[in-house]
Amino acid sequence: MQAHNPPQDRQARRHSQGLGWPRPWALALVCGNAVSLAAPPAGPSFDCAAVADGSVAKMVCDDPALAALDREMAAAYKQARKHAARQHPSALKAEQRGWIKGRDECRTGTDPRLCVEQAYRQRTAELQAKYRLVASRGPFNFACEGDPSNKVVVTFYTTDPPTLIAEHGDAVSLMFQQPSGSGARYAGRNESFWEHQGEAMAVWGAGATEVRCKILR
Repeated sequence: MQAHNPPQDRQARRHSQGLGWPRPWALALVCGNAVSLAAPPAGPSFDCAAVADGSVAKMVCDDPALAALDREMAAAYKQARKHAARQHPSALKAEQRGWIKGRDECRTGTDPRLCVEQAYRQRTAELQAKYRLVASRGPFNFACEGDPSNKVVVTFYTTDPPTLIAEHGDAVSLMFQQPSGSGARYAGRNESFWEHQGEAMAVWGAGATEVRCKILR
């Protein structure tokens, strides 16, 4: 009559023969497969196979951080196009082509990578602010030189870098936050706005005189 081994004896024999534990080569195989299955770094929003060597686009393709900034900008541009479809879509497209041309000129600068990074960050912030794609504070009304009719209307946007849009009469200016020892200082193409505790110094236009403004409560 054949004897039956208890289950615990069979398990002990399997362990003694190395059957109950993963073999070292099996662990190595599993780990190797995990590494090989890891997804490669995501590229930019455009096709890298079509870019030329030495171009700014090639730099973006080869740099994961710049590629991520490109995807972020492309997402903001896609959202902006939905808003612009009800306004001036051709103007937005022309503006984007101009931005790409300016970005590509970074290759002639002293620090091309930094130039490209800043170009992406500012373009993304510009799209988010102009088309109100992020949270904002305001609008706030500032009367300049004590004259309520001489008014600057300011809205702040939680972009990166932070931005504001200022309106003065029929003119509108997008400004980016600048380093400042106190208060919040913003600068645009030919305008600036430096606010601290409800008062501000503003310059509107190239060569214009700085004026003192105070928030209207």
